[in-house]
Amino acid sequence: MSLSTTPAASVAQAFFCLLLCVPWGSSCPPSCQCTERAGAKAVLCSSRHLEEIPKDIPRDAVFLKLDANSITRIPSNAFRHLSHLEELDLSRNAIEKIDRAAFKGVAAGLRTLDLSSNRIRSIPKEALLALNAKLRLANNPWHCECALQEVLWEARLDPDSVQDITCHTAPRQEYVGKPLLQVLDAGVNFCSVRQRTTDIAMFITMFGWFAMVIVYVICYVRHNRDDTCKHVDYLKALPSPQGHAETTSTAL
Repeated sequence: MSLSTTPAASVAQAFFCLLLCVPWGSSCPPSCQCTERAGAKAVLCSSRHLEEIPKDIPRDAVFLKLDANSITRIPSNAFRHLSHLEELDLSRNAIEKIDRAAFKGVAAGLRTLDLSSNRIRSIPKEALLALNAKLRLANNPWHCECALQEVLWEARLDPDSVQDITCHTAPRQEYVGKPLLQVLDAGVNFCSVRQRTTDIAMFITMFGWFAMVIVYVICYVRHNRDDTCKHVDYLKALPSPQGHAETTSTAL
């Protein structure tokens, strides 16, 4: 006895086979193109008018290009699920803010991170110093300060682009428009400037407290002296016991 298969049953079988066979973790975002590069998955999302990082990037992505979009922020854990990611291109966006944990989860494997040509003025050093990746930070409106100096000292910067990290703003006007590396080579230490400013602020605060204590002591002494004088004058105004006795004797 043979079992016949209805068209509806065939469609159902094909659908369940599709559910079992399709690697859902490798699906490509509709705004991107997924391809293979040297046997590894590359996700290409360049020039797609994206305003934020897609949330459905395949977990097995090794190369991710998000350049030439309108992304303004890299939030915490933005790439945490991409444990295989090695190259990340975020250049030519409008990025202004990078959270401290923006690259959490990819720090160990990431080899290249391109943040050039954005609107970044400052960046938490914790966001970059945990990375082993080669960084490109050129062509951003950097505010030259201690945090940026520490990044330059400790992070792995791309040597071909480090000269293009220039001071858009700085504590002193003479540094504006100059490459940060050139300013530092001239002996400038933004971290010592911050420390000196902190020391001056602490000195002013301590001097203020000391002055307040001195004023309080002076007022306290003057107040007690006035009370003492009033008390002495009061005692002087009282009739003495000897004078009272003489008056009594005269009366008798």
